[in-house]
Amino acid sequence: MTKRIAFYAGSFDPLTNGHLDVLKGALTIADEIIVGIGAQASKQPLFSFEERVKLIEAWAADELGAEAGRLRIVSFKGLLVDAAHQNGASILIRGLRDGTDLDYEMQMAGMNETMAPDLQTIFLPASPSVRTITATLVRQIASMGGDIRPFVPAAVAAALDAKFKS
Repeated sequence: MTKRIAFYAGSFDPLTNGHLDVLKGALTIADEIIVGIGAQASKQPLFSFEERVKLIEAWAADELGAEAGRLRIVSFKGLLVDAAHQNGASILIRGLRDGTDLDYEMQMAGMNETMAPDLQTIFLPASPSVRTITATLVRQIASMGGDIRPFVPAAVAAALDAKFKS
């Protein structure tokens, strides 16, 4: 049987409970998940690539235990389909919060299918409890001293507190 490798891309800046909800769902579909942290020249991230890797690894160790070995974290620039191919993935995982996400993601899935017909996009709906969470809103709340603990894992909350206190 062929190993099912999925590529789950995002900025994960910061990692949120919404990202983790989708990641948990992806683990029920694929044997291995490549978490692709996208690097965009037009964006200055709050957390470095290395910091984001450590936060994802900390969550995985706490929440997944031995299953954490099913995750691999990579950085990528350029096209998602190219990064998926370079990492041996045959599945693209995309999370959906609402209809706006669906409209955008359907366009992306169509374009990706044209460029890479061998990749299958799978949409995973976010659980109701995390549908409103966005990394942008989490950063804004944290920057204004708000309580972001309901929206992110404990290690991320601590890292955000440290970023905005300095």
